[in-house]
Amino acid sequence: MKKNNELGKYAKNVFSQFGEDGVLQKVFEILPDSNKWCVEFGAWDGKYLSNCYNLLSNYGWSGVMIEANKKKFQELKKNYAENARVHLINRFVSFEGTNTLDDILKTTPIPKDFDLLSIDIDGNDYYIWETVVEFSPKVVVIEFNQTIPSDVRFVQEKNVKINQGASILSITELAQKKGYELITATLCNAIFVKKQYFGLFGIGDNSPSILWDQEAEAPRVFQLYDGTIALSKEFELLWNNVNVKRFDLQKLPKHLRVFSDSQGIKGLFRKFLFKLYKKSS
Repeated sequence: MKKNNELGKYAKNVFSQFGEDGVLQKVFEILPDSNKWCVEFGAWDGKYLSNCYNLLSNYGWSGVMIEANKKKFQELKKNYAENARVHLINRFVSFEGTNTLDDILKTTPIPKDFDLLSIDIDGNDYYIWETVVEFSPKVVVIEFNQTIPSDVRFVQEKNVKINQGASILSITELAQKKGYELITATLCNAIFVKKQYFGLFGIGDNSPSILWDQEAEAPRVFQLYDGTIALSKEFELLWNNVNVKRFDLQKLPKHLRVFSDSQGIKGLFRKFLFKLYKKSS
């Protein structure tokens, strides 16, 4: 465990997935001037693994819940049928056109400086937040790809058909450009506050490598003299339950992997085949 993730001690699930409910409760005990408004999209039924449902149902918050899937939206309506404080919207949030979050929120009574924005769409989270410019939430919870090490910059292609995600480092750099600072991270959600409130949390070093205390050791890639690509350890593909072994990732077929100083007929023949391969590629 890393030493500086003090907010991680408050992790607790009521409806959230990785302790966000408890962490957010503590965050809003610290923050001043709360207006008790939140926004969540990709909300599903508005309850399952939600970062907002606890606040909306148990603490008197108001909110905007957005879900594109028509079937899930019907479940969302059922779960909030008796809560007039929650505004339900059946739309797909995008990073361009008329479905940006700014445009959608303009149709609701939510204040510009609402308290909490929760972003979890398994892919274009980075770009959605990037396009939020007219509204300025105090706290942002945003999903990152938990398999990418904290010192790696990665953002997927800007494409609604792709689901790859972004690294916590890239999202943190976006946050800083937008005037936010990282205060904690759960397994795959980073939590940021507006820079003006950062000092209230007494955090020294808030780099992702320090605050993301659930970061797992990622396999390292290296190459051998004959062109073989090797991994430092095996791992399992996220959500696919497929094991990747140490020598599964190869650019060259085995018959072309040859050490440059190798001798003998077999070595010379492989070098000849490799030259043909390079000419044709």
